Amino acid sequence: MLDHLRGLREDRDLSQKDMAELLHIHQTTYSDYELGRLNVPIHVLTALAEYFDTSVDYLLGLTNVREPYPRA
Repeated sequence: MLDHLRGLREDRDLSQKDMAELLHIHQTTYSDYELGRLNVPIHVLTALAEYFDTSVDYLLGLTNVREPYPRA
């Protein structure tokens, strides 16, 4: 489960449908990502981190630091 994904989405007043459209996937697929029913492909995880200006580690709940890492 992506621990912080729902909160980030809700902070921007976005629906699951909005996110699904942004990612070019079905709403049910996006919902399954939030619920941990499906593993999120790396390219989607990267897109989410870039969209929300955070790190993949934050999305996965490996850190509570929301700021992204400096780019290499």
